[in-house]
Amino acid sequence: MAAAKFHFSQEAPSDALLSDMQTLNKFQDEQFSQLVSIIFSFLVEPSKSARMLQQLDEFAEHHGISAGPLRNVVKSVLSVLNGALRRNLTPALLKEDLTNLGVTEERASNLESQWKSNLAALSRMAMGQTLMVNQLVDMEWKFGVTAASSEVQKVGNTFLQLKLVVNKGDRTENVYMELTLPQFYSFLHEMEKAKSSLEYFT
Repeated sequence: MAAAKFHFSQEAPSDALLSDMQTLNKFQDEQFSQLVSIIFSFLVEPSKSARMLQQLDEFAEHHGISAGPLRNVVKSVLSVLNGALRRNLTPALLKEDLTNLGVTEERASNLESQWKSNLAALSRMAMGQTLMVNQLVDMEWKFGVTAASSEVQKVGNTFLQLKLVVNKGDRTENVYMELTLPQFYSFLHEMEKAKSSLEYFT
């Protein structure tokens, strides 16, 4: 049987990552929900790593779980989700990867739902990090309309393809993102706020 292809990474996942992802199936529903909440809180605010580590320690103590293995599981989940974020995966593609990694349908659907709910905030965070680390040289966008989709309600939806040209010091690099219109308007709003802040400080 051919090995499953993954969207979040070009490289085949390690045995350790597969084992960690399948460990998600062993948590009770309430434990799993708490863990997912901790993970997504950190993804949206990656500067709050100390808070996440404290929450994981409290979670481990409360449920009688070893903190070390728990951190490894969370680290593996974060590596998958960060890969999905870098590659701008849709919720459906993320779910496909999760099930191919051995996560049960129910747990994969839960993570897919959380991904969908947090996608606008995650996209803004990723965009903000890109602009914070690299100097923006140019930006262009074009509109498109979904012609075909596995989700009936998606057909005919307008989306926006964004191209950022960033300065990496010795070279420029193109960063591509695909946003829905609400995500784009939210992004523009964040850009306006950032511009106002800069004008205030200068």
